[in-house]
Amino acid sequence: MTPSPTHPEPLSPLTARKTWRTVEPLHAMIYFAPEASESYARLGLRQESGYFASRSAPMGAVGADTVIATFFNFEPELVRTAMSGVWGTARPETVLGARADAADASLRRMLGDAVHSPEMRRAGELARRAAERAGELGAGRPLFAGHAGLDWPDAPHLVVWHAQTLLREFRGDGHIAALVMYGLDPVEALVMHAASGDVPTGFLRATRGWPDAEWEAGVEGLRRRGWLGPAEGDGAAPALSPSGAATRQAIEDATDQLAVLPYSALGEEACAELRTLARPFSRAVIDAAGLGG
Repeated sequence: MTPSPTHPEPLSPLTARKTWRTVEPLHAMIYFAPEASESYARLGLRQESGYFASRSAPMGAVGADTVIATFFNFEPELVRTAMSGVWGTARPETVLGARADAADASLRRMLGDAVHSPEMRRAGELARRAAERAGELGAGRPLFAGHAGLDWPDAPHLVVWHAQTLLREFRGDGHIAALVMYGLDPVEALVMHAASGDVPTGFLRATRGWPDAEWEAGVEGLRRRGWLGPAEGDGAAPALSPSGAATRQAIEDATDQLAVLPYSALGEEACAELRTLARPFSRAVIDAAGLGG
């Protein structure tokens, strides 16, 4: 039986991961681009409030506890402070409009005329197909489901941005499910991430807001399970032990498997096409310091 567009051949989880990573800068730039913080500031929201409000707004005027649960790894009081009074200052639909305007302005600045290119339009077609397939399995994925209920934009570069936002939240909700399944609390998940060497410890500690005592409790929690090895030198962050590295890999493998469905709408060949189309756009975003550089 020859695979059809509606029933493509089985997809490798590695392909799903590579495709997500290649396109991800086109979404992630919204957390770093100055246009975003400026857009929220015009509504009267501080930068931290703008981040939490804009990402949670698709779920409605939710309280801080919902944000704490769905975002998973931020210190609760940091979230409560950031969310205090937010929906009295700006309604969710207003915040969403500000976020979309910021995405439009920042991508136009970073990509120039490429936002109008045939390559961008084709990338949008492929990314949207994947994102719409994700909607078939929205149960248990609250952040994704909220975003999936929003209207699709018309401009091709915003189609790509919105599609990748959906795919990122779909994957993120699945990742949290995997962390919970392995019994990791939010701080332990951050410590494990830092110990893997993928992200600097200082960045995670500064952005997630956990105090020293909570962080050290997370370190000790992983040590009790044998998932951390000794620190390499005074003041150095601990590295994962062999069993910790195996657990971390199992979590990543589970995350990849849970994220396959959207990309199965494309198949291997169209995923490769999407990566080829998106790669120069993503590089331009990174070069334009759209990711905090």
